[in-house]
Amino acid sequence: MKIFIDTANIQQIKDAVDTGIIDGVTTNPTLVSREGRPLVELIKEICSLVDGPISVEAVSQNWHEIVKEARHLAKIDKNVVVKVPLVKEGLKAVKVLSKEKVQTNVTLCFSAPQALFAAKAGAAYVSPFVGRLDDIGHVGMDLIRDIRRIYDNYGIRTQIIVASIRNPLHVIEAAMAGADCATIPYDVLMNLMKHPLTDIGVERFLNDWKKVPKARSPGR
Repeated sequence: MKIFIDTANIQQIKDAVDTGIIDGVTTNPTLVSREGRPLVELIKEICSLVDGPISVEAVSQNWHEIVKEARHLAKIDKNVVVKVPLVKEGLKAVKVLSKEKVQTNVTLCFSAPQALFAAKAGAAYVSPFVGRLDDIGHVGMDLIRDIRRIYDNYGIRTQIIVASIRNPLHVIEAAMAGADCATIPYDVLMNLMKHPLTDIGVERFLNDWKKVPKARSPGR
């Protein structure tokens, strides 16, 4: 499963990239707005740090304008993937963009039929939001399992990005469900690297190492 970091913060991206496990980045207008920088400048810097898919969201409302905006975003860098909302106008735009070889990430997916339609329109990625489904009493991960089965039934190559991840369990379940990618907030990503038994083990090894006799320096 590919690991994306869900942020537009440069320091968080740099720190995560240094771990060697990051395959891509997803952003959205909310994340970008927090950084207080021009969009193109910010995305160019992110692309310089991560050689993988960088999702940038189009905010236009009708398909003509979405297509125009997507073309502009795609010119920023070869790795830019344009996020398009899963609405009728968005699907129209995805169909046009797929013919132009502009990769799209169809976002705000909340049902299996939506995911099927995104794939048929030509989306490179679809982003089901599991956390938001959990928030309203649904089991978000059930949607991932449904989409995986449908895509496998028909050999659909659209990649499933599990989004709206809230906790480490979401990541584990995403991998077990066969998701292609998980996009993970920085804090959750850092927590996934930790385990109390690992910390205890490191501390014990270091304490025991202090007891190992050290060789004397020559001449003493």
